[in-house]
Amino acid sequence: MRLPDFSRAARAALPLAADRTRRAGLQAASALALSLGLAAGAVAYPDKPVTLIVPFGPGGDADIAARILQPLVQKALGQPLVIVNRAGASGSIGSQAVRQAPADGHTLLMARVGSQVVLPVLAPKTPYRWNDFTLIGLTELNPVVCAVRSESPYRTLKDLSDALRAKPGKLNYSSSGQGTILHLGPQLLFDQLQLGREAAVQVVYKSGSEAAMAVLSGDVDFSCGNLTSMAGTLKAGRLRALLTTTPERLKDLPDVPTAREAGVPALEAIIGWTALYGPPGLPKAVVEQWAQWLQQAAKDPAWISATERAGSIPRVMSPADTERFVAEQVGVYERLGKSLNLTLE
Repeated sequence: MRLPDFSRAARAALPLAADRTRRAGLQAASALALSLGLAAGAVAYPDKPVTLIVPFGPGGDADIAARILQPLVQKALGQPLVIVNRAGASGSIGSQAVRQAPADGHTLLMARVGSQVVLPVLAPKTPYRWNDFTLIGLTELNPVVCAVRSESPYRTLKDLSDALRAKPGKLNYSSSGQGTILHLGPQLLFDQLQLGREAAVQVVYKSGSEAAMAVLSGDVDFSCGNLTSMAGTLKAGRLRALLTTTPERLKDLPDVPTAREAGVPALEAIIGWTALYGPPGLPKAVVEQWAQWLQQAAKDPAWISATERAGSIPRVMSPADTERFVAEQVGVYERLGKSLNLTLE
């Protein structure tokens, strides 16, 4: 039987097409084997170090959360959990790296509300959508605190708002990038105080920790950031909190009014959180294994204590509950973007 008379180009393409088909088949078989093997306990996962990408700089909220989780999970992994900081573009560079990583569970993301919800909602050029990942589990909530340094003349939110009103565009605040909590918190504050979007100048730093240090050094006048970045300096009296975005006063800051008490209740919508994400298409067995490890962390006194000392609220959620929670957050920031007429470039 004679083969059809293909052209030379077509003949040349046959091995390439066959190779692509073979590789696709191997990838599918590998994913299936991983899923089935994990379920049966026949395939070891992980079989090499796991990389946990933090999409912000060292010392920030995501970095702190990753390093608190690392020693506990590393025992269960049986492999090193390698934390890699890939900062830039408000967290989108590190996030995109995980989105494009192989879906084998060896590259994961320490997800944050700014990079995983705010950017996809408010910045049309973001290269991913909020649900372009495998959501594994929420790990913590981060109260947001608006603070000044202890030597600042602004002792209350009213003092700060009076100064902003008297000197529009003259004061400045620190953030960790466009679309992060540290940017949207002040923007919503300005809106609630009817001061206008240019009430103060935003100064961008690589992480929440650097943004907090900028307040401490006097490089900026104030910042509205996650408590995790400010807890130590607040306890030491080097920073002064003007308000928190929690419904009730924080037990470690009993003298600091809530946003509602300070007359800006809409600011309660601004709260930070951290979650564990994977690339799209992560095998169900891998997701379930990580969900179990996170549930173990939720009961571990050392992890709970370290998370609370950092200024966070331990809050582990299942994959399904995490997806519902994040979807609700998407709705919050969609409404916020419309009310502020805010689009990020």
